[in-house]
Amino acid sequence: MAVATDQSLETRAVNAIRGLAIDAIQAANAGHPGMPRGAAPMAFALWDGSLKHNPADPAWPDRDRFVLSGGHGSMLLYALLHLTGYDVSLDDLRNFRQLGSRTPGHPERGHTAGVEVTTGPLGQGFANGVGMAIAEAFLAATYNRPGHEVINHSTYGIVTDGDVQEGVCAEAASLAGHLGLGKLIYLYDANEISLAGALGLSMSEDVGKRFESYGWQVIHVDGMDFEAVRGAIAAAQADAARPSLVVCRTIIGFGAPKQGTASVHGSPLGAEGAAAAKEALGLAAEPFAVDADALAHWRGALARGAAAESAWKTRWDAYAAAYPAEAKELADAWAGSLPAGWDSDIPVWEVGGKVSTRKASGDVIAKFFPKVPTFIGGSADLNPSTLTGMKGAGDFENPHGTPDPRAQAGMMGGEWGYAGRNIHFGIREHAMGSAVNGMAAHGGVIPFGATFHVFSDYLRPAIRLASLSGLKSIFVFTHDSIAVGEDGPTHEPVEQTMSLRLIPGLSVIRPADGNETADAWRAALTATGPTCLVLSRQDLPVLDQADARGDLFKGGYILTDSEGDPDVVLIGAGSEVDLCLGAKTILAGKGFRARVVSLPSWDLFDRQSADYRRSVLGPDGTPRVSVEAGVTTGWQKYTGGNGAQVGIDSFGASGPGGQVLKHFGFTKERVAATALHLLGQHDLEHEVDPTIAAE
Repeated sequence: MAVATDQSLETRAVNAIRGLAIDAIQAANAGHPGMPRGAAPMAFALWDGSLKHNPADPAWPDRDRFVLSGGHGSMLLYALLHLTGYDVSLDDLRNFRQLGSRTPGHPERGHTAGVEVTTGPLGQGFANGVGMAIAEAFLAATYNRPGHEVINHSTYGIVTDGDVQEGVCAEAASLAGHLGLGKLIYLYDANEISLAGALGLSMSEDVGKRFESYGWQVIHVDGMDFEAVRGAIAAAQADAARPSLVVCRTIIGFGAPKQGTASVHGSPLGAEGAAAAKEALGLAAEPFAVDADALAHWRGALARGAAAESAWKTRWDAYAAAYPAEAKELADAWAGSLPAGWDSDIPVWEVGGKVSTRKASGDVIAKFFPKVPTFIGGSADLNPSTLTGMKGAGDFENPHGTPDPRAQAGMMGGEWGYAGRNIHFGIREHAMGSAVNGMAAHGGVIPFGATFHVFSDYLRPAIRLASLSGLKSIFVFTHDSIAVGEDGPTHEPVEQTMSLRLIPGLSVIRPADGNETADAWRAALTATGPTCLVLSRQDLPVLDQADARGDLFKGGYILTDSEGDPDVVLIGAGSEVDLCLGAKTILAGKGFRARVVSLPSWDLFDRQSADYRRSVLGPDGTPRVSVEAGVTTGWQKYTGGNGAQVGIDSFGASGPGGQVLKHFGFTKERVAATALHLLGQHDLEHEVDPTIAAE
């Protein structure tokens, strides 16, 4: 290919992206060179003036959000961040994909200045952006006042052929269209190439028509023409009632010898290929050289960003003077501070009563949500079951159209529109989890999503990313065990709780009664990372916590102790703690001292000192029995080599919940018999092999 000459300044600015991507990927000998070169013109069109941001202050609250959903094209984003003046240096680009660098293979939130969300698993970034747009719309509707607009920004993204094939994308797009999120604008890098070959090998639908059916504005342009993309972005910005998908037809790996083919998708070009590509684009052969005029043009983002933020601060000062209470409330929300006394009215349950932990959770929410005005979320069409609806808080719905009167009849009360706090995610668990993450990443809100515990499997990718990103996302899972009963094994979680406990950085809390549930919510709202609350369908007795009230924050505690060192320690979680109490009484009748430990949260318990943990679990060598209506794998870390586990390592069954529990051996007699076996005693009526769980 001939060397390009007489390039305009804007073309040189576009090619600066391409050159940095070529050099960084070649230096790493790893990466995806195709997307950064094909998508460079659309990225330039967006970042060169359309995107409201300040590279000197990446956390400015009213900035536009940008999501690179196709995170494999990370060098596109890193090049943009460096060129516009974020704290991403040429040395950072030279260390692309190297251990300890600030430019990892896929963008990671909190690791690199200017990266809003962790992306890479395709479709997740797309759905995160929907959550960001929800958060912006809610905050704007809640806090803006006539003549005082302090929340007004958009969410942009670049999405790929891979993103639009993922199921989570379909769910999120459907939700965004229903909600009429007009400030959500995605540029679709339609290069029609995937890693394995031409897109036509696996996909033949008309993506634009699909999005039109979701209620999106769809605009088709030549993605290699940045002026055409600029015009499309302007048209998208003008449509306040619909999210927009700008379908940009691009050439993957533009400038490379094998441009437009799968061979430039995910592998470095090699020295000869990189040299040829740079020559074709009119770039200097020297690695990481950037045209001085092009760089100066890009760095204009610093002055524009400073001016935009300064103008916003002037508006903010006027807003704070006119509405001091609202300004303080919003500033506290951005800072992550909870209002004073937010939990003062949370109920206390008296010993002797019974309540399901899902019902207790609903009662707790009802008391604190009026005091925490940015607590917002909903369920996957399961409010009547998860009991997470906030009565009187209104429904977050599309204010641009006429609501379906049948939908209005089911309103939670309060406002209908973007100021509503009950989000009806619909039967879209994948999108719900990812949107909750996007809301948390946006900031200013405390978001939650709820569904049945068994369907946490649908949210697992989002939960994992919440943990990886340190997002304050709250996931509420009810119907937590085989006690679900009649719905049978498809709806009865067995391995889900343990599976979630395996995710690093995730707090999983399975409370045993109403008071533990209240403290579980306190823990979730004061946490800095994600929390899963795992709640029962069936009523549970209120425990006599005596002096242990509030010890849930330690993850595990002695609920009731023995006189003297215990002969055996019974460790329960959730609904099975009560079985341990019953077994303690049986054991006492046979002359054995038992300690009962409630262990609602492994991760909180493991954060405690070794001395505290030993004080709870008993002296080394003390026989221990774990009791939980779930898989036994993993409990050995607490029961030790001479302990036993009462659990279920098979799927459940259909029948009344109490009968199902008894069928699988979840009785106080079986727990006592397991303990007696460890103590060398034999209860012939309830003989069990303590090395296996109920089958």
